[in-house]
Amino acid sequence: MNKPIRVAITGAAGQLAYSLIIRIASGEVFGHDQPIHMNLLEITPAMKALEGVAMELQDCAFPTLADMTLTDKAEEAFEGISWGLLVGSKPRGPGMERGDLLKDNGRIFVGQGQALQKAAGDVRILVVGNPANTNCLIALTNAGDLPPDRFAAMMRLDHNRAISQLASKAGVLAGDVTNVAIWGNHSATQFPDFINAKIKGKPVTEVIQDKAWLEGEFISTVQKRGATIIAARGVSSAVSAANAAIGHVKSAISKTPQGDWSSTALLSDGSYDIPKGLVSSFPVRSNGTQWEIVQGLTINDFARQKIDASIKELQEEKAMVDEMLH
Repeated sequence: MNKPIRVAITGAAGQLAYSLIIRIASGEVFGHDQPIHMNLLEITPAMKALEGVAMELQDCAFPTLADMTLTDKAEEAFEGISWGLLVGSKPRGPGMERGDLLKDNGRIFVGQGQALQKAAGDVRILVVGNPANTNCLIALTNAGDLPPDRFAAMMRLDHNRAISQLASKAGVLAGDVTNVAIWGNHSATQFPDFINAKIKGKPVTEVIQDKAWLEGEFISTVQKRGATIIAARGVSSAVSAANAAIGHVKSAISKTPQGDWSSTALLSDGSYDIPKGLVSSFPVRSNGTQWEIVQGLTINDFARQKIDASIKELQEEKAMVDEMLH
């Protein structure tokens, strides 16, 4: 066994974290020879529920679970961590506008960014709590000396949704779909890119020749999937979101398979004419330690229009939280 690493999860008594924590503690993510010290953060009123989660983790008797720290203090939760999964935020309910979420959640990520600067060193952060892109921007801006490239917002759920829809339409397995990318915001404006995607190595547009479906129903289904699930369940995605977070971390710490990529929201470096200073989703590859944006992909007029619409929304969100970015 190696020396334990610390992994922080915020909102640790919540529904999404409940599906996430067990898979991290089991060794699935960082390996079955890597002990994990779980730093679990909750708001004070939820600490009793968090104690119950901790008892369940103990009762699983995972060989890789070294210890747990339960706390309602962000600085304690982030002390010495290698990974921080910022899950905790007010969930979007039926009919709730993104602006409401921004106002309610932005201050959470101001505080957590400041706490990360004080407590963490060599750390990587995944923001899951919505609106994830702008929350990520708030956190990295308030994290002071931590390099911005250590921060990402989760787009893997949208990425997986796009793969699933394409696989279903083509009558193939999800594993047969590659080179999918999500551009822009984790919202109903995002652009799931079918133009560069492949099915069994062939361009999606050759395998699925229903252009109206690709440019219409496919995009809208992926864009609105979260809202559709809320309408059906009454609460936000949990199992699929936890699975996406797992996929993000595993992809980050592993080399991306040759010729493929995944989707992650990063602080833009100006690639694809997406303005600097926004946290936008890009097609990315990992060398096992850091992300790089895949360059040279085809962006036709249709894709450009869709991407620009999502970037406009990110700019509007940034303007709404301007006072939290200083």
